[in-house]
Amino acid sequence: MLYIINFKTYEKGTGINAIKLANIISDIRDRLKADIWAAPQFTDLNEIAKIIPTLAQHIDPISYGSHTGSILPQSIKDSGAIGTLINHSEKKLGSDKVESCIYLAKQLNLKTVCCAANIKEVIEISKFNPDYIAFEDPELIGTGKSISREKPELIIKFVEVLKELNPDIIPLCGAGISDREDVKAAWELGTKGVLVASAVVKAENQRESLLNLIL
Repeated sequence: MLYIINFKTYEKGTGINAIKLANIISDIRDRLKADIWAAPQFTDLNEIAKIIPTLAQHIDPISYGSHTGSILPQSIKDSGAIGTLINHSEKKLGSDKVESCIYLAKQLNLKTVCCAANIKEVIEISKFNPDYIAFEDPELIGTGKSISREKPELIIKFVEVLKELNPDIIPLCGAGISDREDVKAAWELGTKGVLVASAVVKAENQRESLLNLIL
């Protein structure tokens, strides 16, 4: 099972706090042999990438040039990231930009984790052959109500559709994933990993909360 911890821009996932959380993740990865990646803010990416496998939270479909304020895929690679999130519900992109981002990331051998909010998006994104598609219901993000237990029928449909369209793409899910039972339900429904954010990053005891996710 793959666990992706999205630090977002939470205070407890920023700067020195991000380093502390990365070290907690590193310890748990080593002790439990768990496959855990992090998606920190861009300003923390270089330091976090020295500790654990790291994804960028976003890239823009650009190459070197005049793109002030944009995220250059090459810079993500140079900072040590192994891949990137694309089309997160909090950073939506049009279909053409999703396709371009996937293409540019693949040119750099960056893993592509594309988020989809519904089956229509899954169908569209699957055409671009990302490494992973993460199905996330925006209504459940940050609620503590997991998609795997609140809307299992959506996960079943997602897994079936993805298997039919492109079985090489690995299915993940997110939104409200909070504990081991949520993760277990996601696994039993056919996904191979979960995206988690507030349940770990904002937790009073981050180590305990992360341990409570691992199967």
